[in-house]
Amino acid sequence: MKERAGIQSVEVGFALLQVLAQSEGALMLRDLALAAGMSAAKAHRYLVSFQRLGLVHQDHASTRYDLGPAALQLGLAALTRLDPVKLARERMASLMADIGHTVALAVWGNQGPTIVHWQESPHAMTVLRLGDVMPLLTSATGRCFAAYLPRDVTGPMLKAELARAKQMKRQDVPLSAPEVQAMLDEVRHQGLARVTDALLPGVAGFAAPVFDSDSHLALAVVSLGPTSSFDAAWNGRPAKALLLAAQQLSAELGHRAART
Repeated sequence: MKERAGIQSVEVGFALLQVLAQSEGALMLRDLALAAGMSAAKAHRYLVSFQRLGLVHQDHASTRYDLGPAALQLGLAALTRLDPVKLARERMASLMADIGHTVALAVWGNQGPTIVHWQESPHAMTVLRLGDVMPLLTSATGRCFAAYLPRDVTGPMLKAELARAKQMKRQDVPLSAPEVQAMLDEVRHQGLARVTDALLPGVAGFAAPVFDSDSHLALAVVSLGPTSSFDAAWNGRPAKALLLAAQQLSAELGHRAART
């Protein structure tokens, strides 16, 4: 497909706005220009126009540049129009093709983590359906929500599941508060949740969190498959692809990951 003609100067100048958007604060002209890959004189000309439009503001005391009120208005308008599930659904077909196994989306519903979209691999056996509510202790989806939602939200469900697990004398799930905490700490450390044979015998899966602009958990991106062919290693293809997709979706929703 032939690339459409555009206005090159607009594309060049936008690099300055990108640098400001990604920086942790206001920048001096020389630092801003260097990061954008242009001379200070050239950057200054663009910044004069951006100031007139309200996209950039210069502090007169420090002479540093930062994003202006018009940039804020554009950002807020874009955020209010974002539908996290719709945005994520657009990625599911390519993600399934990349991983080679079924992928799904889940949100927190009235009864708990709920499957709202399902992209099934052509070779997969159907094990879940749309609308299924996932347990917190035995599913990757549930563990993901339990790790990143406030405890006052997940507490009652966790308590009920712990009681049932103890009654059934299950050996493959956490049975005490310290064990649950260790499981959730592992999820947060790895950046995604994993189960093998816990929800269903012979099935393994991962779930990665997607955050919104307020750093709240918006949804989980899930992948699962038979243990015979699903790579359940933390550094395996499904884990890496799922984590990358979740991070990209979070960025598109306005989330800024904490810098280490």
